[in-house]
Amino acid sequence: MHKIQKAVIPAAGLGTRFLPATKATPKEMLPVVDKPAIQYVVEEAAAAGLSDVLMITGRNKRALEDHFDRNYELESALTRKGDAERLVRVQESSDLATMHYVRQGDPRGLGHAVLCAEPHVGDEPFAVLLGDDLIDPRDPLLARMTEIQEREGGSVVALMEVAPEQIHLYGCAAVEATGDSDVVKVTGLVEKPEPGDAPSNLAVIGRYVLDPAVFGVLRDTEPGRGGEIQLTDALQQLAADEKLGGPVHGVVFRGRRYDTGDRGDYLRAIVRLACEREDLGPDFRTWLRGFVAAEL
Repeated sequence: MHKIQKAVIPAAGLGTRFLPATKATPKEMLPVVDKPAIQYVVEEAAAAGLSDVLMITGRNKRALEDHFDRNYELESALTRKGDAERLVRVQESSDLATMHYVRQGDPRGLGHAVLCAEPHVGDEPFAVLLGDDLIDPRDPLLARMTEIQEREGGSVVALMEVAPEQIHLYGCAAVEATGDSDVVKVTGLVEKPEPGDAPSNLAVIGRYVLDPAVFGVLRDTEPGRGGEIQLTDALQQLAADEKLGGPVHGVVFRGRRYDTGDRGDYLRAIVRLACEREDLGPDFRTWLRGFVAAEL
């Protein structure tokens, strides 16, 4: 088995749900407290030992590259001011991982974005991290997924239990139990099913560890829901026929996840993370209690 070292982060979306803020600013650069959302995702990859990160970008995404690059003028100004604390925080983003970038010239869905990574990934298993899902570092989901992939081969998806009325917002997995309480074998996947048609309440969330065989399947995958090439459709084929690229397993995640893809959830993520910060939390929680009491 290959030791997984590469991570792919699709970041070519237009961020239309956050207009007009994303008219000129990539949605991935919107701050979650005082760091852009995309930095949390790269930090997660690095913490799981994935030191080689490929970001799939598009037009007007240059700010992503600039954020993970060195800014010598800013660093010099902070050094002259003796502001060591902010200097360290500025340098953190450029020291996280070896960053690479490729443009998804024609935005044809997540499956197409993953296919853009093939020249960089080659024949190695790799991780895919979606920027809308932030996973709390105290709940190391990605490390568990790479462990299962290295043990079982094939591909691994992250699953989360959701309320039946919410399942239509996600890809949904049909599963069989395994000997591990947090691991299931995926026998089928359905993209955004109607509640009555869902095979379970296990939703696919934005973390994948994929066998490189997925590239061959994606090349032959016809556009599906929304006229886009869906990664879920390719994984469904892999789950249905293990000879294509090994089994598909799921890790059922029961930890802390912050959804920044929806405006309301984005605001809730900021509040939750700010409340937990040692430097901001005490004063912020005091203000928040007073605000809620006054409003209610």
